[in-house]
Amino acid sequence: MQKITAIVGWNGSGKTLYIDSMRKQLASDRLRYIAFSDSYGPAVDKAYYLQLRWNQHDIDPETPNVRDLLEKAYRLAGEDTKERRELQRHLYDLFHMEPLLDKYVITLSSGELRKFQLTKTLFANPRLLIMDNPFIGLDAETRDQLKELLLLLAQKHEIEIILVLSKTDDIPLFVSEIIELRDGHVMPPCSREDYYNRQMPIPAHVLSEEKRKAILALPYHDNDYHTQEVIKMRQVSIRYGERTILNGLDWTVRNGERWGLSGQNGSGKSTLLSLVCADNPQSYACDITLFDRPRGSGESIWEIKRHIGYVSPEMHRSYQRNLPAIRIVASGLKDSVGLYVKPDEDEYAICRFWMNVFGLANKHEHPFLKLSSGEQRLVLLARAFVKDPQLLILDEPLHGLDLINRRLVKDVIETFCERRNKTMIMVTHYEEEFPSIITNKKYLTRQ
Repeated sequence: MQKITAIVGWNGSGKTLYIDSMRKQLASDRLRYIAFSDSYGPAVDKAYYLQLRWNQHDIDPETPNVRDLLEKAYRLAGEDTKERRELQRHLYDLFHMEPLLDKYVITLSSGELRKFQLTKTLFANPRLLIMDNPFIGLDAETRDQLKELLLLLAQKHEIEIILVLSKTDDIPLFVSEIIELRDGHVMPPCSREDYYNRQMPIPAHVLSEEKRKAILALPYHDNDYHTQEVIKMRQVSIRYGERTILNGLDWTVRNGERWGLSGQNGSGKSTLLSLVCADNPQSYACDITLFDRPRGSGESIWEIKRHIGYVSPEMHRSYQRNLPAIRIVASGLKDSVGLYVKPDEDEYAICRFWMNVFGLANKHEHPFLKLSSGEQRLVLLARAFVKDPQLLILDEPLHGLDLINRRLVKDVIETFCERRNKTMIMVTHYEEEFPSIITNKKYLTRQ
């Protein structure tokens, strides 16, 4: 059996640089690297914009679907043998790929995209497989299946595997050794047991009392909505061709409630949130009321978004311009992906406040794409909070964050929701990621 190594460290500790250096040293056509960074890749990412996943009419008909790309990857990887066909069938069964084959890659959910990337990469029959945060975005069942597959690949197919992990509280049992990075320094390899023995416990709270009081003391706005029902959906159904995503959904979110959404990959969680945020064109054909205003009654998208703070894998995917981090945060004030209107000094002060809350005090002018993926996620979280929204929508907000930053973000969410007239919806595949303030839960299943 080939060894399985885990590379771990806090956000910004140098894991990506370490892996990049390793890849240069081990340059080989049998090495494959998968960065699970909410990216489609150059083949399909050229025309991406935030709403495109749900607006299939705008997709170029030349855009390849999942079947096309997987078949191409299979052909390029080598001779069509019985063993390779068995591996293909095994992967398709393992990741439930059949329902995805006719979908455009650009419309896949975050978890579905990871399944596609992994399947395509394994067709190449690598000798060394490096995977960056492979478990994020996957439901519990698929995470377990992936762990079984990795063990099989190391045992039967003699593939050496390196896992780069930000979430280190559930390192797989079969990991042979752990290499920890601390501020760019590589620690000596150790066993899983030794690694856990030398870790300091995560504090019960990370957000300082000073910052907590500052959040609670933020002024309120005169133009806030005051309504008992923030969201009301009646018999909402969403279909793409013959595929049903949501079927006759009734859902009411009342002022002050904090909802936790979970469910299988592809069950419609992000689609449901896209209806609320007016990113999905089908929302105007549905019976949806937001802040007591029926969808399609004359309100503009920007009137809706003005009261909503939002972060998601789709949003992270859409930020490909290397702007200073503070300008990314400021774009939340204007509800834009890029920053096209220059904020005034008061608005920049609010941006600095939220960046400091999320531990980014020394990153204001740092180019966004030069930050680690975890730091990028913190910047986008600051963007979601910067306009003090009445409705906070957090779709897998802890993606790629280390344990300290996960606790920090939960502290910020819990503190923010102590304020009046604040409602929240959060999606995650990890039950322990839900903050303590959750009042209601909803579980979605694939149709």
